[in-house]
Amino acid sequence: MRASTFKALATAAFAAMAAIPAASAADLAPRYTKAPPVMVEVWNWTGFYIGGNAGYSWGRSNSDVSYFNTATGLPIVPPAGSITSAAFDMNGGIAGGQAGYNWQTGSWVWGVEADIQWSGEKGSSRFLCAPLAQLGGACLPGLTALIPGVTGTSLALDQSLEWFGTARLRGGFLVSPRVLLYGTGGLAYGSIKTSGTLSGFTPGDVPVSISGSSTETHLGWTVGAGIEGKITQNWSAKLEYLYMDLGRYDSLTLSLAPASLIGAHVSSHFTDHILRAGINYQFGGPVVAKY
Repeated sequence: MRASTFKALATAAFAAMAAIPAASAADLAPRYTKAPPVMVEVWNWTGFYIGGNAGYSWGRSNSDVSYFNTATGLPIVPPAGSITSAAFDMNGGIAGGQAGYNWQTGSWVWGVEADIQWSGEKGSSRFLCAPLAQLGGACLPGLTALIPGVTGTSLALDQSLEWFGTARLRGGFLVSPRVLLYGTGGLAYGSIKTSGTLSGFTPGDVPVSISGSSTETHLGWTVGAGIEGKITQNWSAKLEYLYMDLGRYDSLTLSLAPASLIGAHVSSHFTDHILRAGINYQFGGPVVAKY
């Protein structure tokens, strides 16, 4: 074999061997890295929460005064010109805290909530047992002649709602995963302070007055509605309206005896319109779904 022929065969063999790895690499399938699953946060309303609120209330006291003779205990029928009933506003700011628990079922959310509130609501009114003609009559017992300017036995009344609270059920519908519309209702209770000054005259034309006060806690009911929205999974904000009725109650009794044989008894009926904004913190970590 000639040297030139051997050289040509060797060169062709080396070229073929060099081409084999390149061809094998080209025939291999490409390798792909699998992307991580997408993490989607689920807006979960189930859980315990606490929060705070502040707002304003438009209260109303419907109060009635009945006069009586302290010697006999018999009622006094006030003559024309007397003021025995009054409805007066008791408005003021409120602030407090709430706590509750929610259960979410699909797009429905059910729960219980209790709150306690400080109140600045207060109001006042005046009542009058007027004299009869030129005589004192039953409203100025024993007085036989009126002093100029004397209008009768008067009562100045002040009332304030010192604090109140509620214990309610809540139920609502999620208009979106983050926004809840709800209704609420249940028990209400509150402490109302009533203060008054009863002023009149003795049979000897001497002015006399007495002051007193009472503070009692009264039970009633409340109903309302609100909207609450998630800011984050744990934090939410709400706007809520409540109507509260603490019923009718005996609020104060005052007597000018023994200087003058007349007394006054006050009964009141308190209702309230409450508008407040609040913020809640729901315990528990966020819920996520993998896709």
